[in-house]
Amino acid sequence: MAYVVLTGASAGIGEAFAHQLAQQKQDLILVARREERLQALATELADRYGITAQVVKADLAQTDGAATLAETIKASGWAVCGLINNAGFGDRGDFDQLALERQLAMIQVNVSSLVALTWHLLPLLKAQAGSFIINVASTAAFQAGPKLAIYYASKAFVLSFSEALHEELKHSGVAVSALCPGATESEFASEANMTDTKLFDGSVMSAETVVRHSLAHRRRAIVIPGLLNRLMVWSGKLSPRFITRRIAGWLQA
Repeated sequence: MAYVVLTGASAGIGEAFAHQLAQQKQDLILVARREERLQALATELADRYGITAQVVKADLAQTDGAATLAETIKASGWAVCGLINNAGFGDRGDFDQLALERQLAMIQVNVSSLVALTWHLLPLLKAQAGSFIINVASTAAFQAGPKLAIYYASKAFVLSFSEALHEELKHSGVAVSALCPGATESEFASEANMTDTKLFDGSVMSAETVVRHSLAHRRRAIVIPGLLNRLMVWSGKLSPRFITRRIAGWLQA
């Protein structure tokens, strides 16, 4: 038995990943801070799909959160065939007006813990044939984002990191993919104070659609769900950066 480790599993894209992988009869290690929600999800998945779902409460905003999680997995003797680094958050506001502690926690969750967990679990992944890593980035990774400066920068890191690992590991049997969704139905908008923005007032994809596309193309380096999102990313590559960053700021004003 080998598990897929799924962080940020208690809601949104993470919960959609859990359901769709369970439908494929994949056993899971569900990770988040909200243990009660994880336990309820694990019970639902086991009853509905007949899979095994382990629950691990972890706070990846803590500097030792990823290492502690990895040690729990190793100490339990769980084999790992997949890692989905989905945990992450954003917060809207001017850089100098948002609490520094909040922004540093964002870097810890979105970047540092993602890197640490990947490093710690990579030996387990290499031991399983056909294993994979999905790092959840965003279309935000392709330009700067006024009013969400740290969030956009963190997702740019995730994209670049994932692309590099895709090349490094492609002969090891571990596929690495950066999932880059646009606006998606999840708790992200409310957590990031973005429910009233133009970005979330327009076309918003369902988490289920995003995840279905991600899993179908998990061996691609970059996965951008939705034609509109792909067109926006590629048109941005042809536009001067001062235009793309101003558009991003306008969408989040």
